[in-house]
Amino acid sequence: MADLQKWDPEDEGFWESQGKKIANRNLWISIPSLLCGFAVWLYWGIITVQMLNLGFPFAKSELFTLMAISGLTGATLRIPSSFFIRLCGGRNTIFFTTALLMLPAFGTGVALQDQNTPLWVFQVLAFLSGFGGGNFASSMSNISFFFPKKQQGYALGMNAGLGNFGVTTMQILVPLFMTFGIFGGEPMTLVNTSGTLIGKIPAGADTWIHNAGYLWLIFLIPLAFAGWFGMNNIKTEEVSPDIGNPITSWLLITVMLLIGFLTAGVGLWLLLPEAANGSGFGVPKEIVLVLVIVATVFLLKQLPGQIKQSLDRQYKIFDNKHTWVMSIIYTMTFGSFIGFAASFPLSIKVIFGYQHVLVDGVMTHNTVNPNGPSALMFAWMGPFIGALIRPVGGWISDKVGGALVTQICAVIMVASALGVAYFMQAAYQSATPEQYFIPFFVLFLILFAATGIGNGSTFRTIAMVFPKEQAGPVLGWTSAVAAYGAFYIPKVLGEQIKATTPEVALIGFAIFYAICLFINYWFYLRKNGEFYNP
Repeated sequence: MADLQKWDPEDEGFWESQGKKIANRNLWISIPSLLCGFAVWLYWGIITVQMLNLGFPFAKSELFTLMAISGLTGATLRIPSSFFIRLCGGRNTIFFTTALLMLPAFGTGVALQDQNTPLWVFQVLAFLSGFGGGNFASSMSNISFFFPKKQQGYALGMNAGLGNFGVTTMQILVPLFMTFGIFGGEPMTLVNTSGTLIGKIPAGADTWIHNAGYLWLIFLIPLAFAGWFGMNNIKTEEVSPDIGNPITSWLLITVMLLIGFLTAGVGLWLLLPEAANGSGFGVPKEIVLVLVIVATVFLLKQLPGQIKQSLDRQYKIFDNKHTWVMSIIYTMTFGSFIGFAASFPLSIKVIFGYQHVLVDGVMTHNTVNPNGPSALMFAWMGPFIGALIRPVGGWISDKVGGALVTQICAVIMVASALGVAYFMQAAYQSATPEQYFIPFFVLFLILFAATGIGNGSTFRTIAMVFPKEQAGPVLGWTSAVAAYGAFYIPKVLGEQIKATTPEVALIGFAIFYAICLFINYWFYLRKNGEFYNP
């Protein structure tokens, strides 16, 4: 596709005559590409459940590290990805970053064919799955330039909302594709009952777990071609004025991604215990996150020449206080969505799939619960609702204002998180935890719905608060900060489950949501504030 030398979607004549068609074509190629990015990034939440069901020789705490590794890496890669579009162009970026997803997808398929594959191999593949998490920032930044302000809520809601369907699509397709040998290879035998969308699969059944990686190649190969032949670079001063040839752009993307991998890798080494191939230093996760973010931003700034000049221009977003305010608020919505989506399957498995009984005065959590719900049957519903309703959140916000919608979502999130905490506590102290599953599950679905609507409303606010040149990088930056929820929430839940107090995690999240509620009111719902209900 030709590069676009003129692009002005705010000009209604231009938009109706040619802009709308081009913008929609780029949007509808962007959406499935982003969907696959989410799928590859977060499929460890499903794979680890099945690894437990198949008797892979890893402790539950070690399996939780895989999702945490993928989560932290994907969030960190969003920081350099926030700036790809101006430096490299939309077409060059989406094609290359979509193609990179083939590496972890193929590698995961190979590694899962052998139960003797060491933990470090799975950790490396989870590390590479971070490509999928990083892609969100560049994808959202790219689409924001194609549409006029009055349609930002719709366009960004569609891209992000249907892109988020990658979580649900993955949680449906991965268990289904594990039931037959479409890609060949030897099956493994289930030790524990598993499940799919259509029902339970008994212990003793054959499972082709390696299909969890291979199946994404079916989509990624044609999507890479679609991105190359169907998308456009916008070569205007406002968007991408100085992009070079595609090879130069891909080399630049590679260098910037390597910086993100470096800082994420060091952070993970500081964080993880020695038994999980870390340093064993046990550096607190909050300190690690700050160090990783600061180091990534600093190292990117050291890149030479034109790259430094472009980043200097884009780094002006950090001088705007609303960049930091929206980073906090978007962490409440998207950070919660992505973190809960990552940890929901394994949480259901660990809390409801085992009986919690007293043995010689000590509470134990290792007896399989034959009446427990199948995580693979239910876990997809939460992300499905959150993703499905996200465009609705953007549409409603276009009508009544983003901050008002965000405020209502925050109230619902506080209440539902406290309710989930109550039933988590009850279940984890019971020999029959399944009796608490329905209220736990319904409240979690409400929590997912609130995060989805809030995702759409916060993007509407960003589009209205920031000038056009800053809106794209801010979308990328806030999504990067919020994406650490994919690391933080599974890590906190894993720690609290190990401490036998999973409800403490949800109470902590509810307190954070209450703080966000006040911040949103103070900056965007006070009538004498700088912006009112943008």
